Amino acid sequence: MNKESNSLMKKEGGKGFPLALTAVIILLALAAGGFLLLKDTAPPVIAISPDTPRLGQAAQVTVSAEDQGSGLKTLDVAVTQNGKRTELVSKTFSSGSMQTEEIIDLAKGQIAEGEFTISVTARDASLYPFGAAGLSSAEKTYTFDATPPRIFVQSHTNNLNQGGSGLMVYTLSEVAEQTGIRVGERFFPAYLQPGNDMRYYCMFAIPWDTPPSEFKPFIEASDAAGNSAKRSFNYHANARPFRKDRITLSDSFMEKTIPEFQGLVPAKGSYLDQYLYINNDIRKQNRAKLLEFGRQTSPVMLWSGTFSRLPNAANRARFADNRDYMYQGRQVDNQTHLGLDLASIKHAPVPAGNNGTIVYADFLGIYGNVVIIDHGLGLQTIYAHLSSMAVTAGQGVTKDEIIGHTGTTGLAGGDHLHYGVAVAGIPVQPIEWWDATWIKNNITSKLE
Repeated sequence: MNKESNSLMKKEGGKGFPLALTAVIILLALAAGGFLLLKDTAPPVIAISPDTPRLGQAAQVTVSAEDQGSGLKTLDVAVTQNGKRTELVSKTFSSGSMQTEEIIDLAKGQIAEGEFTISVTARDASLYPFGAAGLSSAEKTYTFDATPPRIFVQSHTNNLNQGGSGLMVYTLSEVAEQTGIRVGERFFPAYLQPGNDMRYYCMFAIPWDTPPSEFKPFIEASDAAGNSAKRSFNYHANARPFRKDRITLSDSFMEKTIPEFQGLVPAKGSYLDQYLYINNDIRKQNRAKLLEFGRQTSPVMLWSGTFSRLPNAANRARFADNRDYMYQGRQVDNQTHLGLDLASIKHAPVPAGNNGTIVYADFLGIYGNVVIIDHGLGLQTIYAHLSSMAVTAGQGVTKDEIIGHTGTTGLAGGDHLHYGVAVAGIPVQPIEWWDATWIKNNITSKLE
């Protein structure tokens, strides 16, 4: 090969190498551009909460946006109300902002009462196709209600006895989501009555363990938007003394009683240990069930007139007796007896106290076989320690219909009826409901 040929090849090779390199660089650049263009084709994700359609004076609307691809670029939030659009938020984000959240506080006065629509637009930093794939929008319509219910008391002054019941009649300016009377931590629901005058009936009580000096009831009402109101009312509360009693426990009594609770009591410890578990832990569980049953009630009165008493029965224990439990000469427990113990003949037929619906008829711990009748407005009667039951849950009964027979089931020391009355699951003084004068003065006169 001569010098001329060699020189020619070098010249051609010198031109060929840069051309190939340039092509590779162009291809890499196109690939990189394509990657950048196509790496984020999913738009931002927008969420608007809450989901409830009605918002109250303390409510907030939360707007969130997220983009885990190229990140967020802009966020705009606006409200439209009565045909007028107002910008609430307009933000531009620096590179790498993947998510954001904005709180619209309705209490700030930017939004008036009534219907409004929140509109949100979010854009990410993607390029494909020219940003159109990186745009999201969402909207949600709410009703803003900042006016709490107004409460109008209709009843005259309530005259209440410690441990006893009462009835309050009141009206509201709107249908309530929840309303009733609160006494400390206890709540007695009210029930809207048929008609169009927003009239509510509320059965309530001054609990046995609440002295008049601590009794401070309030009517409460909250609407669907979460606005709430409360007000007091006129009442007179009378203190009532309750007896002290003493129950002596024997080994033979516990040996006879405890097997009935098989499967409910830890199978360990002495008879006394197991009895105390029943008298404390199971008693608490049973009272919690009474609260649950108290909500299973008719919104209207099912009863009429005075309540029937077990015929020819003697009182063996009274309402709210404070009981010391003694074993081998020492006190081992203390409980409150929240009903009346009535003794008649063995297996005496038990009449329904008044018209109502059976909400429970089964074994219930310390009460043994028990029937619970709902009389409406949260008023219920309890018939415990039965030897037999003649009714089933869901069945309607009439006053004096036989619902079962007395017995010794549960924690009963002898054949008798434990008769209880409860308002919203809270035990109250039964003898008031046997008194026609008391019922007229404290209940029915308020309905006229």
